[in-house]
Amino acid sequence: MIRRIDRLQTELPPPSDPDPDGAAAVQELMGGRFGEMSTLMNYTMQSFNFRGRQKARPFYDLVANIAAEEYGHIELVAATINTMLTGAGEGAAPDAALEGVKGVRNVQHFLAGGQGALLQDSMGRPWTGDYVFSSGDLVEDLTHNFFLETGARNNKLKVYEMCTHPAARALTGYLLVRGGVHQVAYARAIELLTGADLMKMFPSPRIPTELIPECRPHIDRGEHLRLYRFSPEDYLELTAVFRGPHPETGEDLVVVDDAPEGAPAHDLPPQTAVFAPDYAPEEIAEIAVRLRREAGLSDEPSGVVASTPGSRGARKATGGRPAAKKAAAAKPAAKTTAAKTTAAKKPAARKPAAKGAKRS
Repeated sequence: MIRRIDRLQTELPPPSDPDPDGAAAVQELMGGRFGEMSTLMNYTMQSFNFRGRQKARPFYDLVANIAAEEYGHIELVAATINTMLTGAGEGAAPDAALEGVKGVRNVQHFLAGGQGALLQDSMGRPWTGDYVFSSGDLVEDLTHNFFLETGARNNKLKVYEMCTHPAARALTGYLLVRGGVHQVAYARAIELLTGADLMKMFPSPRIPTELIPECRPHIDRGEHLRLYRFSPEDYLELTAVFRGPHPETGEDLVVVDDAPEGAPAHDLPPQTAVFAPDYAPEEIAEIAVRLRREAGLSDEPSGVVASTPGSRGARKATGGRPAAKKAAAAKPAAKTTAAKTTAAKKPAARKPAAKGAKRS
């Protein structure tokens, strides 16, 4: 099961100048062969099909847990595309509100997508299940996953070079760091299973991640070393595989017993030219207020969003989590387990934390 938390895994900037052609390029990170839909569904299907998982529990936990993180990555890519498309069509019917976008690279963003992300690649081709590889052979699947993360890193670097929009740069900066963690995780799993040292191939492609300015804040926070555990009580054997030194820095790898703190999403304003969420969005807002009153709720929306200029009803968030969860996250010593290089030690069972603060 997936427990969903209404946060993005990292902060994205608010809408600025629209860039629909750049948004079309970012679609490669959604629906391309090496996009986030592919990483999500490869690892998800491998975890669904994993046989003998109890006796191979450390490897099952690794694949299943990374799959959960990838769910948040497709949300980040979608949020980036939506941010880049905001403001590209001005006005509403019966005016020719979309005339200015009829020549953009992917008009389906406007004709079929409500000025939002689609499950397509950068050329408008739909993502397909043919991109999923789940052979059942653990070594073969892990080797494929390492190759998949390497191809994904390659594409993120190219999208970074192609798009200067702030949202695209923030997205690729974060995903380059997190994808590097997954590369390390699969390489270490293959090494422990077979003795093959793929760690000598880092970084792959061979451009140091710290050269990317948008990567540095995440590296400074240690995101390049952390594998998050997306469950309050499960996937406890991650530390049996994700351990030892990072291949580039020599620092200890760490398993964090929590989801990332994350950040609230921006409340993107209505785009009336494409009827998102309606030709007259104020009518939907009025209906929502009436329904809240009938349910005994406040007139004000309960969700936490980042403040977005021009968005109706947006309120400034104080951070990624409510105060109680922030307090729990403020004790890293109790939340992290430094990876050890000795394989003989059995991972210690951890006391489950409060269920309300987790994603599974």
